[in-house]
Amino acid sequence: MIPLSGVVLLQATTAEANDLFIRDQTPTNVCPPPVLSRLKRHRIGAGESLESIARQYNLIPATLLGMNPILRQNQMAVGQEIVIPPYNGIVVEIPAGSTLQEIALAYNAQADVIFEINGCQRQPQLVFIPGVNWTPGGPVVPAKAVLSGYPLPAKASVQMGYGWQLHPTVGRVVFHSGVDLIAKIGTPVLSVGEGVVAFVGARRGYGNLVVVNHQSGKQTRYAHLSEITVTVGQNVPSGEILGKVGISGQPDSDEPHLHFEIRYNSELGWVAENPDPYFTVNREQAIGNR
Repeated sequence: MIPLSGVVLLQATTAEANDLFIRDQTPTNVCPPPVLSRLKRHRIGAGESLESIARQYNLIPATLLGMNPILRQNQMAVGQEIVIPPYNGIVVEIPAGSTLQEIALAYNAQADVIFEINGCQRQPQLVFIPGVNWTPGGPVVPAKAVLSGYPLPAKASVQMGYGWQLHPTVGRVVFHSGVDLIAKIGTPVLSVGEGVVAFVGARRGYGNLVVVNHQSGKQTRYAHLSEITVTVGQNVPSGEILGKVGISGQPDSDEPHLHFEIRYNSELGWVAENPDPYFTVNREQAIGNR
């Protein structure tokens, strides 16, 4: 997977983020384990509410909303698992080239505190910022405004959704910045909206990747492709074939799938946005058109 709302670039290989902090083996090391390696999981019980769970862990509801995008859709099913941080704050993905000092300034926080509670990582990709309340500000422009298509020829099952969850293979709680849609190798991958191809090629855990920039500050990413059929700078309409499904890079499972992301442009870079509302809108439109 890859970056978050209030955050920016990671992939379920981002699950490895908890292993990237620098461990000082000297007795003078005072850095605690990173906050994001100490997340708890809570299974929602009958009669529980957002407020009651927050009180149980001495948190505010906004913290739980920020850490668990599914809760923002008023979906609290009994038996569902959510992640619980040790204290209030938000998670932010750090864009390439940015520093902790810049992130601290943007959130009116202290860089040394962010450094310490995140395990003294020298180049973190994902950090927890304490004392900052999550707000629904972020990516509020609905994706349906510019993205009206679907990334595959037919609706696909979701193998791994957006947000914090237990990684299917590494057994740790990770942030997944997109959705994994199950599809056979060679299935055409389609642009979900009109735009301009901004990147094609291999990119870390993404494998073969196509990035398309759209109007209204939106961006979509299509990863793990077996083949790419467009070039940088090419104008593509909605439904244009960008490539084919594959298993390149470091996918989160052996089952072929498309890793799909929606991002919005911010002062911190391209930040991952929850695609669920986008898919819900498109499903409703499809039903209405029958």
